[in-house]
Amino acid sequence: MKSESNYGFFFRSSLAVFVLGSAMAIPAVAQQAQPAGDPQSAPPAAQQQATSSASTANTDKEGFWGHLNPFARKVWVKKRVDPINDRLTELDQVNAKNAKDIQDVDSRAQAGIHQAQSTADAANQTATAAGAQAKNANDLAQGASGHVDQLNSTVKGLDQYHQVTEADVMFRGGSPVLSANAKKQLDDLAASLAGHQGYILELDAHSPAHGAAGIQSSQRLAESVERYLVTEHQIPVYRMHYVALGNAQVATAGDAGTQPVRTSSVHIRLMENSLAAQESTPPHGVASSTGAERP
Repeated sequence: MKSESNYGFFFRSSLAVFVLGSAMAIPAVAQQAQPAGDPQSAPPAAQQQATSSASTANTDKEGFWGHLNPFARKVWVKKRVDPINDRLTELDQVNAKNAKDIQDVDSRAQAGIHQAQSTADAANQTATAAGAQAKNANDLAQGASGHVDQLNSTVKGLDQYHQVTEADVMFRGGSPVLSANAKKQLDDLAASLAGHQGYILELDAHSPAHGAAGIQSSQRLAESVERYLVTEHQIPVYRMHYVALGNAQVATAGDAGTQPVRTSSVHIRLMENSLAAQESTPPHGVASSTGAERP
């Protein structure tokens, strides 16, 4: 009994496995029997899954124009173009920065050039002014040198006098009284000296008397001439110098020897300093006159 029970259990188990295997094998055989390229013969669930897979595959493989071109897909192109666009944007930014830096450098360079030009112009103006001042200083130095030379010439020529004219004023006897002819001579001499500078009058008085008497007599004659010129014609005293010679024999210009004094007279010589009289008209010459009034 126990062996029959075991056999029945094994039989039923084997039958159940067979039935289950048959149930699973029928759909597989049916699926294999259906054509692979006909989606309509497949079950609805499998057909939908196959349609979805095919659509996805076609979508992945179709490009911008709907053809199977994997190199023309929008997503593919975008993935490859975006980095390039990023690099181009970065390059644009770098170029813009470089342009701004170049503009800043150019602006600073222009400002530096303008400042340097202004400095150069100011230096040029300063140099021009300094040159003008140097020229003025040189002119002043040359003028001062010429003035010094002129002063030296003036100092050297202060005591240099030359004779302009001469005259002999004659007296009657030993009297110091001026005659009309003597006064006329002195008036003419004074008239020629009006308004002039740089002259002196040398008076040499002579008398025929001997010794001290002759000297005293000649001194009175010289003082008489000097007094007349001062009182009548305002000739400064410092411009007249006299010497009383008495009967001393004096050599006459052009004579080899001396002549004895025979008459009372005052010999007048007009001497002029050419430097002191440069800006004034030289005194008119006074004609030499000699001769004694006869009693």
